[in-house]
Amino acid sequence: MSATRAEIAVVAVAELFRGDGEIVASPMGLIPQLGAKLARLTFEPDLLLSDGEAYLLTTDGVVEGWQPFRKMLDTIVPHGRRHVVMGANQIDRYGNQNISAIGDHARPKKQLLGVRGAPGNTINHRTSYWVPRHGTRVFVESVDVVSGVGYDNAAKAGASAQKYHDVHQVVSNLGVFDFGGPDHVMRAVSLHPGVTREDVVAATTFEIDFTGTGTSREPTDEELRLIREVLDPKSLRDKEVPA
Repeated sequence: MSATRAEIAVVAVAELFRGDGEIVASPMGLIPQLGAKLARLTFEPDLLLSDGEAYLLTTDGVVEGWQPFRKMLDTIVPHGRRHVVMGANQIDRYGNQNISAIGDHARPKKQLLGVRGAPGNTINHRTSYWVPRHGTRVFVESVDVVSGVGYDNAAKAGASAQKYHDVHQVVSNLGVFDFGGPDHVMRAVSLHPGVTREDVVAATTFEIDFTGTGTSREPTDEELRLIREVLDPKSLRDKEVPA
């Protein structure tokens, strides 16, 4: 069975959680949720899935634990025991993320969500990003507002901000990227099948390190079955990432 680009992306997001073990996963959005559930059903059975409020859930929505938000803030968030997958309206080469506003801060062209929990996420535990449309409006030279803290700004803030700071990876519809380049600049870990280096360069305003770039793995037959028959039988994934 051949996989669609959306299914490649789901597997790439699932791989974000490989090796995490028993931590709370907070996937925001459809593809991140499908990826976290796929990881739980396959190679990360101890992953804890939250409804974002008070309950820990199985992949089919059965309540398996109680984790009130206040307790989450006291015992999970500040101690590196959580992995969030957020969106990004802008992201730069050092992993600074913007979900707040576009344009000059004093008079923005567009008001977005606000910084929300992004600063706390990025300095307290592992954070990854999902970008369904990799383009020059998102992958920018400099973000207009720093919502999520990147590696350069974490270094400026000192040791306390760096203790649990871990901007892990970015998954887009074109590939998987981390910050393993010189001075923590963005590096292409893998490009999805059919995507070229030239495609990524044309869709990014800054230089990406392509050292050691591979090809994103395709789903196994069992993973495809789980995605298509169990996790997303209505194929909502293809609306977010067209085939």
